[in-house]
Amino acid sequence: MEKYGYRFSFGPWNIHEGADPFGPPVRGSQTFDDKLGVYKDLGFDAVQFHDDDAVPNLGELSPAEIRQAARAVRRKLDDHGLVAEFVAPRLWEHPMTIDGGYTANDPKAREYAIERSKRAIDIMGELGTDLMVLWLAREGTYMRESKNVVKATGYLVEAINALLEYGPQIRIAIEPKPNEPMDLAYIPTMGHALALGYQTSDPARMGVLMESAHSVLAGLDPSDEIGYSLAFGKLWSVHLNDQNGLKFDQDRSFGAVDLRRAFNQVLVLDTNEFWKVGMVGLDVKAIRTQPAELATKHLSNSLWVFLRLVELARSLDVEAVTNAIAARDYEQLDWIILSHLMGLD
Repeated sequence: MEKYGYRFSFGPWNIHEGADPFGPPVRGSQTFDDKLGVYKDLGFDAVQFHDDDAVPNLGELSPAEIRQAARAVRRKLDDHGLVAEFVAPRLWEHPMTIDGGYTANDPKAREYAIERSKRAIDIMGELGTDLMVLWLAREGTYMRESKNVVKATGYLVEAINALLEYGPQIRIAIEPKPNEPMDLAYIPTMGHALALGYQTSDPARMGVLMESAHSVLAGLDPSDEIGYSLAFGKLWSVHLNDQNGLKFDQDRSFGAVDLRRAFNQVLVLDTNEFWKVGMVGLDVKAIRTQPAELATKHLSNSLWVFLRLVELARSLDVEAVTNAIAARDYEQLDWIILSHLMGLD
């Protein structure tokens, strides 16, 4: 299928063992090299990285060793005709980040989070990408009285400023999420992320990444979150998936739950020529019941759905839509969209 100028990425974590908080793995592990081999076969162009996806056990390595290990990964990417889309520091699993990373009450924990993020910048340079993604996973609270939100917001700005200074060539995209793992996050929506970026020392290098499921969990429409960010020229990447209600972050295949919601995300991206701006990340996970030998269909299906919805977005009868809007005949508009999605027009 034609890709219409779009480039696509996913992360190694999107091919996984099927463990969840309530049960153990149901599929065997695959090595990073094994996962790398399927990217092109599935039609993808780029790899999303956490810092330790690129350099495992980086806490045990010197900065020079980290750079050397990252260079070896870059050679593997080149061999497969792939590039790195971004690197994200993993700040939510280390014992030092139990109480948060940048917003932890312990200054030593905050220092650890910043220093680890600097190592991610080193990795970015070796992998050939200038984009860092910050998922502020533990920057929030389980109970509001445990932190001072004014101080915590200041800590976030201080941390980001330190990263912008350390890596004058980098851009940072904040990926907001309203909850999980924290009960209440400090940066739950795209608006919060944009506002935080404008408070930093170099707002021009601050943008956002929208994830569909995160927007749904915030009670918002992903296409509106996309459009709002595009209006500011700040949408630098997306993680498209789907979500069945206000539950845990499901990362369902794109369009699997609400096809019209998926169409509207593609429509706003395509209308605004997002393929000229950034890559389309498909942050989807195989459902737990999927056999190991079939545990990449969620990726190929999501890619196919996106491209099919691009075709539908570009073949939409714009004149009919315009006329219905002019007449305030939104029932007709509703029917135009539904019939188009069902192939009845």
